[in-house]
Amino acid sequence: MCESLSGIENVAPWRSPLARALHRNRSQPHSRYFQLATVQTDGRPANRTVVFRGFLGDTNLLKIITDTRSQKFDQILHQPWAEACWYFTGTREQFRIAGELSLIDGNHPDLELQKARQSTWQDLSDNARLQFAWPHPGKPRADQQAFSPSLLDPASPPPNFCLLLFDPTQVDHLELRGDPQNRWSYLRGHTWSTTAINP
Repeated sequence: MCESLSGIENVAPWRSPLARALHRNRSQPHSRYFQLATVQTDGRPANRTVVFRGFLGDTNLLKIITDTRSQKFDQILHQPWAEACWYFTGTREQFRIAGELSLIDGNHPDLELQKARQSTWQDLSDNARLQFAWPHPGKPRADQQAFSPSLLDPASPPPNFCLLLFDPTQVDHLELRGDPQNRWSYLRGHTWSTTAINP
């Protein structure tokens, strides 16, 4: 992971249009969801919808959560590069974000990241926490009773709870409104560059 956890000199230039899109689409609950594509161990693509949990402190790292028992966990261990596609229906704009994923599980050596994992767990709703006590994801369907576990401790994440950090290296922002449409490319080198490009 390239991003420093102690903070960033400048917020990435794509953060402002993304924050604006989130704000302008806030009445639509689905605006907090985006598609995340990874590569499976056999080289095939895998895509799923995830929930945006905010940014990690003063960094450009996007927070996602996952279960260490899921296929996604193994895929990221195999190949950490990923791409997100985030479409906002209200404002008709799309963000494609390429970058690297880092898994923060209960054994991660960085104490600051362990604190971030714990605070992310504490910020979840009871219903979101309960899913981590459900039967093993992707296995044959369990009895209905197995999906009604006791409440989990809101202060202490279970071993299978994992914070997933997405570290962007390139962002493509397309506004479908306009004639012609507007599109920008953001690329991270030593600093972030911004280029207006053809739609």
